[in-house]
Amino acid sequence: MLKTFDLVLIGVMTATAAVTYTIKHRAELKLEEVHRLEAEIKLEEDTIDLLKADWALQSQPNRLERLVKAYDDELQLQPTQSTALVHAKELPMLKSEVPVPDVTEAKASAKSATEASAKGATEANAKGAALAGATVTTKAQPVPKPAPRAEPEDDADEIETGSVE
Repeated sequence: MLKTFDLVLIGVMTATAAVTYTIKHRAELKLEEVHRLEAEIKLEEDTIDLLKADWALQSQPNRLERLVKAYDDELQLQPTQSTALVHAKELPMLKSEVPVPDVTEAKASAKSATEASAKGATEANAKGAALAGATVTTKAQPVPKPAPRAEPEDDADEIETGSVE
């Protein structure tokens, strides 16, 4: 005859076996997923290597020169002037670096009302622009100019460029 303690132990043992089987099954599924992801990564790495090799073949100078000669009549390419090349410091400032005009809402509404009456616009349009927070400036912002070119240095031929590893 079985005692209740024996029945409880049999139940715990059965539950433990079920939990162990579930954990083992989940681990096997995760292992399959890891193998699948590793295979995808390997395929992508092989594709990247193939594309790098293809780019190296496509951008060979002698091949490009042959193509330029073959399609010279259609393309009419000209050599780049050395004055057409600029350094990064010679480019105008970025849009994020452009200074924000210092105009308050009172000045903006006064300017918009003055300009609206000067142009023959109605008073309601001027008030609507002022209420909408429109800022009107009459003075144009100066266009940033590139920095003057420095005298060419001896190491002008050694231009720093990025490379593909």
